[in-house]
Amino acid sequence: MPTVIKGQPTSKEVLQLLKDENRPVALSFSCGKDSIAAWLAMLEYGIEVVPFYFWLVPNLAFIDEELAYFEEFFDTPIHRYPNPSFYRLLNGAVFQSPEHLKVLDAVGGIPTPDYAEMWEVILDENGLPQDTWRADGVRAADSIVRRSSFTQHGVMKQASRKVSPVADFLKAEVMEIIERHGCKLPIDYEIFGRSFDGIDKRFTEPMKEHLPEDYERLRQWFPLIDADIIRWGAEPDGF
Repeated sequence: MPTVIKGQPTSKEVLQLLKDENRPVALSFSCGKDSIAAWLAMLEYGIEVVPFYFWLVPNLAFIDEELAYFEEFFDTPIHRYPNPSFYRLLNGAVFQSPEHLKVLDAVGGIPTPDYAEMWEVILDENGLPQDTWRADGVRAADSIVRRSSFTQHGVMKQASRKVSPVADFLKAEVMEIIERHGCKLPIDYEIFGRSFDGIDKRFTEPMKEHLPEDYERLRQWFPLIDADIIRWGAEPDGF
C-alpha cells in the first residue's frame, strides 16, 4: 500500500496530471532503482520521458556501460551533463594534491553553476520549454526529512516545475514495477548497495576492489582519495 503524504496527490493522480498535459517530462535519471521506477511509471501512463544523467566524475566505464544498457532497454538516448557537485568538489580542494591546487589557484577556481542554472541551459539545448516538468525518483518513505519536504512544499512544485511521480511508492512497489518490466538493476547495488553518488569510502573502497580501472580514473581527478580509506582504517595497497 502506498505511503500517504498529507495534503498531497497520490502518484496515480500526479501521473494522470502529467499525462493530461500531453507534454514531454524531463527526468533526472541516476541509474538508481527509484529513478528507474519513475521512468517506468511514466511510460505506463504514456508520458514521453526525456532523461538526463548528471555525472559526478567523467568517463567512468561502469557508468557508461549502465547508461548504454538503459538506453537500449528504454530505446531512448540519455543526455549526459556534469553534476554541479563535480565543480564544488574541485573548488573545495577535496582530495586534491598540491599540484592540482596550484592549477586551481592559477585559474582562480572553476565557475560552479547551480541546478537551476544547469536546467535552464539543458532545457534550452534540448529544445524543451523552460516550464517543462522536471521529474525525479524521490520517495517519502526514504526518510522523515523527505516526507516532511513533500508535506511542506508539495509533490508537484509549480514554481520550480519539479515533480516526484513515485513519491508515495514503497520499496516493494519500486521493485515490483522494475521486475514486472524485466529491467535489471545496475552493478552499483552489488558493490555499493545503492546507486553511485559520492567519492567517499562507501564508494571508493568497493570501487578499488571491484572496479580498479575506474578507481584509477577517479584518482586522476581526486589524487588523495586513498586518504579517506586510510582514515577509516582500510589501508590500501602500497601504504
